[in-house]
Amino acid sequence: MCSKGKEVHLGFTGETFPPGIHMCYIYNDEAQRKNVISKFLESGLLSGEKTSYFMDVITIDEMNEYFSTLGLDRLLREHEGRFSVATTKDTYYPSDTFVPDEMLDRLGVFYTRSIQEGYTGARMSGEMSWAVRNIPGCSRLIEYEARVNDVLLTYPVNTICQYNARLFDGALLFDVLSVHPMMIVHGQIVKNPYYIKPEEFLKDYSARKQE
Repeated sequence: MCSKGKEVHLGFTGETFPPGIHMCYIYNDEAQRKNVISKFLESGLLSGEKTSYFMDVITIDEMNEYFSTLGLDRLLREHEGRFSVATTKDTYYPSDTFVPDEMLDRLGVFYTRSIQEGYTGARMSGEMSWAVRNIPGCSRLIEYEARVNDVLLTYPVNTICQYNARLFDGALLFDVLSVHPMMIVHGQIVKNPYYIKPEEFLKDYSARKQE
């Protein structure tokens, strides 16, 4: 299923990357985050990619208001049909429990449908703050993030996972770094020196869980 394709632009940096880049964005500067994410989404749309954004709000009204504060309402108007917005609940845990296999399947379906519909690729970004609310299954978040890397080899969605540094503890953020090949630092993409390949990470992670 993987489409080799040409390298993609991310909007907030002049560099290009192979499709299927998996980035973590651990942030504490809201203004910088808005700038990075808006440019990332806009770049995907201008490149002909099916683009989606998952925000951690509860109601449609909250979504519309928050979307406006991000400065992304213009993108939604100008690219209607090519740009979708959803809540993190509807995306990550629609049945009130986070199940990694189900979310990984949705990732593959998103890419497959995007290509079938004639898009050049697929792009998404999700806010991960839902994972701090003790939702059933959220303890498997890092397992999911590690496994995303294998899924993207077949379904190369360009992905930014957003983590608010004020909400997550240091140990979990270090695990987040361990499972993302790339990270965003001061608005630039950096090859992550802490990255561990999925099979190796999950073996060690499973052992730690059993201790």
